[in-house]
Amino acid sequence: MSITTNDLAKLCGVSRTTVIRALNNTGRINDATKEMILKTAKEHGYKPDLLARSLAKGRTYTIGMVVLDSKNRYFAQMISAVSAEAEKLGYGVNINLHNNDSQKEIDKIKRLAAYKTDGIILSSINKGDEYKAFLDGLDIPVVSVDNKIAEGIPFVDISQRSAMKAATNKVISKGYRHIVFVCPPINGNNKENIYVHEQRLLGFNQAIEQAQDKCTAGYLLDWDYLEHIEDYPVNKEIAFICTADEMALEIMMKLKEKRLTAGKDYGLHGFDAIDTLKYISPRLNSVNNNVELVAKEAMQLLFNLIEVKEKEKNKRIIVPYDLVDGETI
Repeated sequence: MSITTNDLAKLCGVSRTTVIRALNNTGRINDATKEMILKTAKEHGYKPDLLARSLAKGRTYTIGMVVLDSKNRYFAQMISAVSAEAEKLGYGVNINLHNNDSQKEIDKIKRLAAYKTDGIILSSINKGDEYKAFLDGLDIPVVSVDNKIAEGIPFVDISQRSAMKAATNKVISKGYRHIVFVCPPINGNNKENIYVHEQRLLGFNQAIEQAQDKCTAGYLLDWDYLEHIEDYPVNKEIAFICTADEMALEIMMKLKEKRLTAGKDYGLHGFDAIDTLKYISPRLNSVNNNVELVAKEAMQLLFNLIEVKEKEKNKRIIVPYDLVDGETI
């Protein structure tokens, strides 16, 4: 039979209230007493009764997470980081994948609401005031990461525009004359939330406009064209700047089949600094968007929304980014 807080109180010679304060790190309690209670709890294998705790406070102590997929290393790293931070704060994580399907995302969120999830971290493919109204109607705290949904939805991200501008400037500084921006289809895409890629394109264009004397032009290449990338007129004056490392790695792989090497026969720059880059040769130049820090800040912000309610509702947190040196420009 598992040990209870009443049992701990008797063993430690204190009140049950004092035990609860020590276990939950709340209220006023002597440090020595707290240490003694925690030590006793550990020695006797105390485990909290989560069901009783949930019933008492009217919470599930579970947060939902809705993201694109787990095959992309960026989202896999984010899921891992959110889960670790949530555990520190006493929450479990219900992970859901929308696979770039706007209706599936909505269905996943409705399901989380039906399960009385305490809050949601969302990397959304939906956007706009109508979608914001839907989220507000759930009466569940929501924190957005990556793609901005609308004003009034708490948001955690890096400065995407500044990061891509810095990356483009670095590529230009290496002497490349023809700079190609590789991204998902952007022109005419009004339904899908592609805020991240739009912001990165703005940063790219700003850098190109300010460097007309150093490079001839910037070109836009849709991700859908990558299956034909081997037909692109590659030479030493061309550099590809991609809005995701997976795109850059795809280009590297396809051009390698033509015996072309990034950093030697053409330039290549990625974005995300995914953890698998350490296994790739040549090392890919990229942008570290600090996914672990984004995840930590998002979980902490969501926790504050759950605990404090309205005080954090309109908050936006921008975390720093870094350019990652490699061998491909």
